[in-house]
This record gives sequence, structure tokens and C-alpha cells, in this order.
Amino acid sequence: MLGFDPAARTLAFRTSETATPVTVPFSRVDRLTLTVPLQQAPTLKDAPKERIPAAAQEREYHLRSGDLTRLTGRTAGHVETEHGLYLFTPVNEEASLQRVFVPQSAYSSLELGPSAEEVVAKRWLSTREALLEAIERQHRMPVGLLGESLLALGLLTKTQLDRTLATQSADKPIGELLVAAGIISRTDLTTALAHKMGYPLVDLARFPIEPAALAKIPYRIAVGYRVVPLVLDKERLVVAVDNPSRAVRLRALQAFAQIKVVPVLASKTQMMLAIERLANDVWSSHVSHRPAFFATSI
Repeated sequence: MLGFDPAARTLAFRTSETATPVTVPFSRVDRLTLTVPLQQAPTLKDAPKERIPAAAQEREYHLRSGDLTRLTGRTAGHVETEHGLYLFTPVNEEASLQRVFVPQSAYSSLELGPSAEEVVAKRWLSTREALLEAIERQHRMPVGLLGESLLALGLLTKTQLDRTLATQSADKPIGELLVAAGIISRTDLTTALAHKMGYPLVDLARFPIEPAALAKIPYRIAVGYRVVPLVLDKERLVVAVDNPSRAVRLRALQAFAQIKVVPVLASKTQMMLAIERLANDVWSSHVSHRPAFFATSI
């Protein structure tokens, strides 16, 4: 390929080094696939390892032209512009992405399926009553399997789990294998272990957060301690966290709020969105800065 001009909607290429260059309009192209995958950029030393699990990104897509399906597959995100659609197919065990471009003239509609995280989120707790009941049952629940918890959290796809189990050896826990392969982060593993031990999981996109609970924890404290206050229930405050293993920090939060703090789980992505949303609403008088990210290394 010699040139790609979205503004002119043309593609220039030649079939060999000595062949005459050819320029064709996008209208004569069904799709363009770059055979060299896009590799993950190297991270800086000691930088926070920010990542979104593949299970939260990957989804099926269907491109149609009229009543006909022209193209289908899986993509880890997409960008739709006036001249066409850019898709990113996971390859090399999700370690890199193959870039695909489909001209606007080659399809009439795009259908996207849910990600694994969106599928399981429908089963996460979304009411006050269900959450309080789950907290009461927490200590009576049997310990589950780590793989099942990773799937339930939407941190892993079934394909990734099956592939890892097939290569697992007796001396290497599956969680460590997944972290070493870069499929999940160390924080993801800690969250899954907490879920495995019975911590309830809340869907912050649907849960009705109580203003009385938010009043107990100012915005800046919530950002600093990485919590979202949910429910004020008599003499206890239920807060969502993405890593309940930070016991020392939660005890400090309890001292600040002057009330017993009970942690439950929420996905890191949903927590970031919830704090951003609440900062512009209930917490607006406390806003001093917007959280750019939560560090995943602690």
C-alpha cells in the first residue's frame, strides 16, 4: 500500500516493487486489512498499569448491506467516521490488534453485541434490598472457583479461561498464569479473589446511590480512598470498592466517617464513571479535580 487518503476517499497501492502504482476509490473496496498487527505500546518503568480487560472491550459485530450480512467478527473497539468504519480484531491471544477498515459505501448498518462484562453485569446487584441480603449471606457462602469469579466479574472471556486452563501446570496457580500473560492485572486478580470469598458485586450503572451515604464521604476523600458510598443502613455505611484487601485504608476511612464501613465489590470501570457522574451532581460542591484514573499497582 502506498497511500490512504480518507479526505479524497482513495487508496493507492501496487502489486510489486516494480509494478505501476494504482489509485482506486473507496467505492471499489469492500474492506482493507493491515496484515501487520498493532502492538501494545511499552509502558514506562514504575508507571501505573492502566488497562481495560479484553472481556470489557471485545464484542461481536455484524456489518450489513440491506438484508445481507457482509462481514462479521469480533472487535476490541471501533471508530465510525463519515468515510468508513475502523475495526480492531484481537489476534495473538489478545496481545495485539489487527486493523480493518470498511468504507462507508460497503455497508449500510452496524450491529454490535454486548461485551462479556455487559452480559454478566445484568446479574450484578442493583437494589438496596438485594445488596443488604447479600451482605448478610456473605459469611455463609461457599468459596467458589477463581475462574468462575473472573467470568462473573467480566474480567475474562470463556475463550481466555479455557486456553489458560489447557496450559496450566500443577505448580502454577491459574491467577498467576493470567497475570504473567498480561490478560488480567494484579488488581483484577485481587478483586476476583474477593468475589471468590463471597463479597457481593454491585452494578453501579443501575444501583440507586443514596444521598445520605454520599454525605458521609466527601468527593476528595472518595477519590483518595477509591470508594463509592452506596447505602447508609442504620449504624453502617456500605461502600463500593474495586479491591477490598486494602484493610488499613478502609479502617482509616471508618475513622473519618465515624461509622462502621462495609465494603462490597464494583468494577473499576464503573467506579470511575460513577465518581465522574456524581462529581457533577450530588458532589458538585466538593469538586476540586476530576479523577484521571485509579492506579492499579496498589
